[in-house]
Amino acid sequence: MNLSFFNQFTSPYLLGIPLILLSVLFPTLLFPTPNNRWITNRLSTLQLWLLNLITKQLMIPLNKKGHKWALILTSLMILLLTINLLGLLPYTFTPTTQLSMNMALAFPLWLATLLTGLRNQPTTSLGHLLPEGTPTPLIPALIMIETASLLIRPLALGVRLTANLTAGHLLIQLIST
Repeated sequence: MNLSFFNQFTSPYLLGIPLILLSVLFPTLLFPTPNNRWITNRLSTLQLWLLNLITKQLMIPLNKKGHKWALILTSLMILLLTINLLGLLPYTFTPTTQLSMNMALAFPLWLATLLTGLRNQPTTSLGHLLPEGTPTPLIPALIMIETASLLIRPLALGVRLTANLTAGHLLIQLIST
């Protein structure tokens, strides 16, 4: 009985071809093709408008120096939006419910954030390892605890996200049966 609850996460096959491949390749039809003109038709106008909207929403909280991250952040948002929309198609499965996908996205972004913070503002980044007003005898223990907390953060958040997504899908499966 428990096996049937988790069968919803297996990728279905049609004529020996996993349907996840078809569902992943289908959105590539929606992306614009290279052309020498900016706007060629209504579809490219809509795509450009959506891209500008996403980029603008991502860049509002950042200062001018943070705008150099616009390309990678917008690409990440488009990737996540496309992957999560694929889960709405029948007989497909959302790859973000897998721990490997979440960790593959979480670890490099966490590492980039950590290294950028240490390079640009080392004293502020290291200052987060010790809360203000800590008694002197507790300083070594707190630094070790905060360092362990910092290093385990991407794993903990990735597992938490995967568990929440999986629990939601299992709840929907349980209610529907």
